Amino acid sequence: MKIKFAITCFTLAALLTPMATRAADSDSDRSHPMTYVKDSVITTKVKAKLADEKMSSLAHISVDTDNKGVVVLSGNVKTQADSDKAASIARGTEGVTGVKNELRIKKEEQAAAPKQGSY
Repeated sequence: MKIKFAITCFTLAALLTPMATRAADSDSDRSHPMTYVKDSVITTKVKAKLADEKMSSLAHISVDTDNKGVVVLSGNVKTQADSDKAASIARGTEGVTGVKNELRIKKEEQAAAPKQGSY
């Protein structure tokens, strides 16, 4: 009788241990579905503001938002002014706590060199 009770207790403990550790594991990064929604709302707001500017180089900017509201801008722009403007737009967006500007200045293509053999 004592052996059956001991086996039952051991079995229950073995089955409930993973549940207890799972409950104690709090993933603060994206633990709640609302975090995903909040991040995507911020990203959408920034993208909409960039689109409203109607600048062609701003169309080549990728926008992502982390779980703390920090916006990451990446991609290529034509000038430093475009990079600064995109960062400024992102900073001025509601819900943004910071901006990480990883935009690269894309050098304009040099004028086409004359073809060889044509004089």
